[in-house]
Amino acid sequence: MTKKFTLLAFAAIILFGCASKKETSKVEAQLDEYLTGQSEYFRFNGNVLVAENGKTVFQKSYGYADFNTRRLLNDSSVFELASVSKQFTATAILLLKDKSRLKLTDSLRQYFPELPYPGITLYHLLTHTSGIPDYESAMVEKWDHSKIAFNNDMIGFLVKEKRPLLFVPGTRWEYSNTAYAILASIVEKVSGQTFRDFMAINIFQPLQMNHTRIYNTRRSLKDTIPNYAYGFVFNDSLKKYMMPDSLPELKYVIYLDGIQGDGVVNSTTADLLKWDRAVKNHTLLTESSQKEMLAEHAVVDTLKKSHYGFGVFQEQTELGYVISHSGGWPGYITFIARNVDKDQTFIVLSNNNASSPPIARALQYIMNGKTVTLPYEHRKIPLDSTTLQKFTGKYKSTGEINIERIGNKLFRVMSNGQKTELKPESETKFFYGDGTDRQIEFEVGDSKKVVKAWLISYGTKSAYPKKQ
Repeated sequence: MTKKFTLLAFAAIILFGCASKKETSKVEAQLDEYLTGQSEYFRFNGNVLVAENGKTVFQKSYGYADFNTRRLLNDSSVFELASVSKQFTATAILLLKDKSRLKLTDSLRQYFPELPYPGITLYHLLTHTSGIPDYESAMVEKWDHSKIAFNNDMIGFLVKEKRPLLFVPGTRWEYSNTAYAILASIVEKVSGQTFRDFMAINIFQPLQMNHTRIYNTRRSLKDTIPNYAYGFVFNDSLKKYMMPDSLPELKYVIYLDGIQGDGVVNSTTADLLKWDRAVKNHTLLTESSQKEMLAEHAVVDTLKKSHYGFGVFQEQTELGYVISHSGGWPGYITFIARNVDKDQTFIVLSNNNASSPPIARALQYIMNGKTVTLPYEHRKIPLDSTTLQKFTGKYKSTGEINIERIGNKLFRVMSNGQKTELKPESETKFFYGDGTDRQIEFEVGDSKKVVKAWLISYGTKSAYPKKQ
């Protein structure tokens, strides 16, 4: 190789590296601009991490870890993950399977013969196809709210109440917190360890997830975690953020605080990236068990072509094949996703009930060069009832949008009858009156009739042609 050629090659490498860094910096700026807008206009409060090929390309905190003291979030703040925890519980079961301590074909009654539910296997519990009744609604109704329930209490409650199965096991899919709480109790029975110790020794410590733990003693033992992101909810009447413990309608956060398995893994964005890499590289499980966990076992939505594995959802999106899970508990909405085709990871943890899943979807759009409508302040303009009437009707795509006029107002009406006002900001564009970052923009054809509605949800657009 000549000296001249070597210099040219070196210069090309330098130029390529600079261009690559410039492009990365541009994407980071776009991600931050979008999230800053969500924080400013739609109250997003939380931590975000975006990675590509396992390397962090964006990580930032927005807002408070404690609204009362105004303590700020940082990149090591610990969040309740809620149902994002389910993939950890599923992994615990698969670890025991890999050690030949149990089989997925084992019957639930092999471990809890007192439960009045025959025909349910561990596989049914993992895939939400068991039909087992929901413990949360039942215990809200009939549990002694002065006592904090733990898993053994929940199982004893189900034995006593003998609520019937919702359907024959294996015949359909219905999300079940009860199933995953029972799976955690099975981990304890089989391993002879507490669920907390089993998870620490077999999952968190090997992966060096040093800020992650099972945390179901916050109320019962007044146990605290350093650098904790406390969950808050907005009180409309008082116009302030409050802890759910102080609101009568959310008191179940206290008396159901001891239940584990369906939630209560607490973690950070950085630890969750370690977890994501472990799942991708089957670090803990055998390759066959990891593939089984991520396989499409149950159909969730035929129109969206989404499925459920063991503790994870799978969906083929316009950006690629995505495995994900969200979590929700008063004060927390969490989301973790990996675009398998592009090896991009998205982690959004909110501690003020902000809408993490659609925000993460917008981040996926930005990372892949697709247009996103940035958050902005919406202002209502007057429109008369005659103008509003032309927008009414049904618009259908993977879902359906039903628009109705009541007096001089326009509403989106859900299938359950719930109504959300749509406030006009132009002659064809309306924003949701519930404070969420959602708008509907109507498209008018050559005949001056409305032909399509564009739903803009947290910046991403979807077309809904009008049904004629």
